[in-house]
Amino acid sequence: MKPLFDLHTHTTASGHAFGTLKENIEEAAKKGLAAMGTSDHSKNMPGTCDPIYFGNYKVVRDEIFGVRIYTGMEANIIGYDGRIDMSDGTLKKMDYVIASLHIPCIKPGTPKENTDALIGAMKNPYVKIIGHPDDDRYPLEYERLVAAAKEQEIALEVNNSSLRPNASRQNADHNLKIMLEYARKLEVRVIMGSDAHIWYDVGNLEFSRKLLEDLDYPEHLILNYKLEGLKYVLN
Repeated sequence: MKPLFDLHTHTTASGHAFGTLKENIEEAAKKGLAAMGTSDHSKNMPGTCDPIYFGNYKVVRDEIFGVRIYTGMEANIIGYDGRIDMSDGTLKKMDYVIASLHIPCIKPGTPKENTDALIGAMKNPYVKIIGHPDDDRYPLEYERLVAAAKEQEIALEVNNSSLRPNASRQNADHNLKIMLEYARKLEVRVIMGSDAHIWYDVGNLEFSRKLLEDLDYPEHLILNYKLEGLKYVLN
């Protein structure tokens, strides 16, 4: 099956990405995506934009170049209790929110602390996706993480960028296989994200797709294959 959308994309506003919003949407249209989400990093990531940037998403049309556009953010988890670096007033304006652990924003903790941080973020009513839970620098208790995702109805990301040979995240292929085995048992929904930091990677989900296909992960639990999957992660 062909993925229909990619919600994890970054623009130059994130401070370390190399595509504009227009370039990203053009690439989404070129690749035949029905929908694309833009999800720049929130305020604690060095070099990223001010919160006012997210508050002005209202100027972005719902459809551009034939692609349905959703406006979101990748929020940084900044505490082992799951606190994230954005106010509820801004979060509620987003179509969706990804919450992730990033080295510049929170020091890696023990497996329990890192897992507590992700589970705490899941309890934020605006968070719908946990981004790249796959990095050995943040070891996790996957059985507990997946059970919490099931309970909170949160999508776990299979991040394409993490699976690249030159990825800065460590041992993602191994860690995702562990996570997905638990997820299969509990029928937890997953979402593929390109995590594109340059326009030509928008919609590039080749490594995520291959991993899921190799593991024979049930297609009905992979959100990207049906537009109805968007409803699971939209606020």
